[in-house]
Amino acid sequence: MADLRERWWAAARAAGAKPDEHLTRAGERLLARWREPHRHYHTITHLVAVLDVVDRHAGLAGRPDLVRLAAWCHDAVYDPRAVGDANERDSAALAGSLLTGLGVPEPAVAEVRRLVLLTAGHRVPADDPDGALLCDADLAVLADPPADYDRYAAAIRREYAHVPDPAFRSGRASALNGLLALPALFRLPPLARRWEAPARDNLRRELAVLTGPANR
Repeated sequence: MADLRERWWAAARAAGAKPDEHLTRAGERLLARWREPHRHYHTITHLVAVLDVVDRHAGLAGRPDLVRLAAWCHDAVYDPRAVGDANERDSAALAGSLLTGLGVPEPAVAEVRRLVLLTAGHRVPADDPDGALLCDADLAVLADPPADYDRYAAAIRREYAHVPDPAFRSGRASALNGLLALPALFRLPPLARRWEAPARDNLRRELAVLTGPANR
């Protein structure tokens, strides 16, 4: 965990945050959100996985420090009962207030907010490498080996334990079809070459289970 706190400090300092006790408290505040008991997939494990992808491919981004801050904030607000893109909008608002309070310059704060909002639909303009890196990192789990992907899908179901099976299957199938309808799940060429095909295979496989005869 100490390493994770250091990663927060490094990203925030690179973006212009002031190095004082407020920076430490802001990091602890974010970590507390990622540890909320209703989370099963959107946990610190997911945060670290996203940060790891960003770090490995930071050279593809224009402002990797801001992409890292957006990774920290992108699921900071996560309520499975929220409607539409409310979680992403609330996470962007939290990022704005948090980073402004740390003295991060307004243009950088606005960019982090923009990046967080992109994770609502993962639709990224062709000329946006920073948005592409964040969204590719966020969706990296889709390209995991089938057994790992199945654990991810099971964790998502646990987060929506309050939703009856028929409604969950319908909503989840809609979400998967939305992802499959994207022209590309991954935009950065090195990641797309490795991850696009296995991710689509996983999505189709889960969709077949959700909509198969056993669930009709």
